[in-house]
Amino acid sequence: MRYIPITEQDRRQMLEAIGPGSVEDLFADVPETLRLRRALRIPAALSEAELTKHLRALSDRNADADRWNTFLGAGCYDHFSPAIITHLIQRGEFLTAYTPYQPEISQGTLQALFEYQTLVCQLTGMEVSNASMYEGASATAEGILMAHRITGRSEVVVARAVHPEYRQVARTYAAQLGVAFREIEFTDAGTTDLEAVKQGLTPQTACLVVQYPNFFGGVEDLAPLAEAAHAVGALFVVCVAEPIALGLLKSPGECGADLVTGEGQALGTGMNYGGPALGLFATRERFVRHMPGRLVGETVDRQGRTGYVLTLATREQHIRREKATSNICTSESLIALMAAIYLVSMGPQGLRAVALQNLRKAAYAKERLGSLDGLGTRFNGPTFNEFVLRTKKKPAAVLKRLLKREIVGGLDLSRFYPELKDCLLVCVTEQKSREQINALVTALGGVR
Repeated sequence: MRYIPITEQDRRQMLEAIGPGSVEDLFADVPETLRLRRALRIPAALSEAELTKHLRALSDRNADADRWNTFLGAGCYDHFSPAIITHLIQRGEFLTAYTPYQPEISQGTLQALFEYQTLVCQLTGMEVSNASMYEGASATAEGILMAHRITGRSEVVVARAVHPEYRQVARTYAAQLGVAFREIEFTDAGTTDLEAVKQGLTPQTACLVVQYPNFFGGVEDLAPLAEAAHAVGALFVVCVAEPIALGLLKSPGECGADLVTGEGQALGTGMNYGGPALGLFATRERFVRHMPGRLVGETVDRQGRTGYVLTLATREQHIRREKATSNICTSESLIALMAAIYLVSMGPQGLRAVALQNLRKAAYAKERLGSLDGLGTRFNGPTFNEFVLRTKKKPAAVLKRLLKREIVGGLDLSRFYPELKDCLLVCVTEQKSREQINALVTALGGVR
């Protein structure tokens, strides 16, 4: 939104309308000793044209994914966003929509959220979805708290292959509730150790949490993990940071998940320098009253016409504070709408086609890079669009040299996993061309 300045005449008219004789009079209550009596030390004003050029020049200094060759994923993914998304969300009724407290004047917003919930259920294989949450990390933390409420248990078993920042946020959320966390190691396949899971689960376990695909891009076998959790009466929580993968993989619901949480950024939002994001949250219908956030439902009015309402709103602003299931104070409705438009635009076949491109391009990159002298793949299991490379050079040094070629080579895993201090997490989406992948191969081939 552009800044529209006011003229001296505009200023006089406003002062006349509200009463004060001058702008200075508006600050009469501010003690004289606290007032600045000199001009601000800032550059002279620019015209609108000059300011636009200046801001564009500053923006051009960014190393964004449109200019640089980027292979960074780790929870935020470079996917193509169809033009129809931007076109529709810029409509005033969506762009400026607020919480739909009055359903009679919020039917468009409510219907859009209802459609979003339906699409999330179809994508995840679950029975009910809320109307979105902040982002994947807090959604996963809320899923853990929900399992704690349902089971009355205070122990959580979580795979170390779950996004490390998701695990950190979950611990922060649960810190004052006496919830204990037990982490399960990953195998040489890059997936969660099933036998270690079985040993770690106890009658005190509220839930088992895994990521699908996991932080390393590994594809977990969910069914036996679900069976192990259910055998001790625990809930099975699956977080999905890369929902494009569900265009190919079995849905978590088909594999026995009780709750599905995750990040919807990949569904048409763009990376946007790290935000905004979109928290996904879906579960079984029998758990609906324990679900945080808001639920939009479809009904009929007295004339039999279809209408939409907030069926469930479990935050403290709507119900008695002690009965609130979370302190989620709003939702990402605009981003949820973007995800809904993306999924409808793509359809099942389109989403599968995008997922196949991710899978095939990543497989090509993985094969080329893994065969280079001084490099190799760290895990031997199946992956989606991310994979881990082991390098003889320090990953930080490798990434620094790649930056000189305007290539963002991936994530240095030593930041989160000390035992993977010689490893890089590399991501390849449908946005990468063969030429861009080959450029990375050539650049890494020269790092010895």
